[in-house]
Amino acid sequence: MNRTTVESYLPFWNKITETEKEILHTAEKRSYPKGSVISYGEENCIGLLVVISGRLRVSTVAEEGREISLLRLLERDICLFSATCIFRSIQSDLIVTAEEDTQVWHIPVSAYKKVMEQSAVVANYTTELMASYFSDMVWLMDQVINKKLDSRLAAFLLEESELEGQEQIEMTQEQIAHYLGSAREVVSRMLKYFQQEGMVRSERGCIRLLDQERLRETARESLR
Repeated sequence: MNRTTVESYLPFWNKITETEKEILHTAEKRSYPKGSVISYGEENCIGLLVVISGRLRVSTVAEEGREISLLRLLERDICLFSATCIFRSIQSDLIVTAEEDTQVWHIPVSAYKKVMEQSAVVANYTTELMASYFSDMVWLMDQVINKKLDSRLAAFLLEESELEGQEQIEMTQEQIAHYLGSAREVVSRMLKYFQQEGMVRSERGCIRLLDQERLRETARESLR
């Protein structure tokens, strides 16, 4: 195992003891193909995942069966939602999937929990990271409840375009609906309106952005 590599992914590394570092050296590299369900709720508490390459998606399923995306974790992000059993007060039914072919450092629950119990630095870092993620989720829920879909859809298209580095977004309307916590039919109607206004062009399995300035104006209430 390349210890230097795993060290560079943990921001608290230089503040923990040599004994604690040895415990975290149990981390191992794992690879997940696109679409893999990596973790599903408390029953599948596999450990922390540190993204080396690719992208993870954290989602939940609403009572009516609609899937809602909550977070996306990119390179160097640390996923705590695959290890929520280390938090006594958190009950989770969150799903962690590989949005792309993804490689991670996997840190076993037992190893991380032991270090967290020994190190105030790691415990504080973990609490702050979880608080940050929940803050993002609260922001998203506010968007779902209080913001108009046209604004949220325009913001999503712009953010996805920036993330992929291209003006063509290769996603189906069903996939976009999952990310926005909406129904495919509603997203379809809104995309049709965007197309009529010359902002996008819908093609089979993808959306092409044509007028980013108009999209940004529409998205102003939902852009971070």
